[in-house]
Amino acid sequence: MTLSALIFQASERLILAGIPPDEARLEARLLAAHALNLTREALFLGQSDEADTALLEPFLCRRESREPLAYLLGERGFYGRDFFVTPDVLIPRPETELLVETTLAHPKVETLADIGTGSGCIAVTLACELPDVRIFATDLSERALSVARRNAERLGAAVEFLPGDLLGPLPDGFLFDAIVSNPPYISFGEKATLSPEVLGEPHVALFDVEADGLGFYRRLASKSSQKLAPGGLLAVEVGQGQAAPVAQLWSAAGFEDVTILLDLAGIGRVVRGIWHLQP
Repeated sequence: MTLSALIFQASERLILAGIPPDEARLEARLLAAHALNLTREALFLGQSDEADTALLEPFLCRRESREPLAYLLGERGFYGRDFFVTPDVLIPRPETELLVETTLAHPKVETLADIGTGSGCIAVTLACELPDVRIFATDLSERALSVARRNAERLGAAVEFLPGDLLGPLPDGFLFDAIVSNPPYISFGEKATLSPEVLGEPHVALFDVEADGLGFYRRLASKSSQKLAPGGLLAVEVGQGQAAPVAQLWSAAGFEDVTILLDLAGIGRVVRGIWHLQP
């Protein structure tokens, strides 16, 4: 079978599996390039070449079962860099880049903590962009931390990874200029509305234990002031419809200049606040 015929057949199978046609055609090309070890240029130039269907078949079957594409490819782009991903970590998403940009815009950051780092995409990106900043990153999952360490190593980023819950692993007596997080914020009540791909990601990184999805934010609002230097930034990613209640939590906890930032779809995606009081 020629390469072009193989890609066409693969895209048709993905469409039948419920993947939208435009996405299916792109994914078929990406999977073919990955399975056959072809560059994009070789993929384009070799359309009439014979292709080994057996190499693509296992990847195609897994995608037909709606396993996330990023796990099949083993990586996902984020803020201009490729990050290694496995089913042990949440897949980096474009909207999370707004949290990175918000942090980069904060003045005089010398120390920073990323809570629930997962793949490390936030911490590692910030370490690459701010090489003089001392960065800590925490996560409950040792497997996630293993992925994050691998990403830091491959991208040459200096990050101190610490296992444990929330702010607990951070060093005592140490105040941070910024604390950032993309926490689990989906309520279990929303589970039925999620795609098979999302449900294929680690549930500990997706679902909050409280019914409204705000449990992590409540804990962070009450504890982060003990770890922030005066003028320190607390910034988090939030789910659709959560920005206003999270902003209220920030204000009630004593944060000032509380701001909601919108993503490209006009959804309140990041809530930031400044800790002006003495800890």
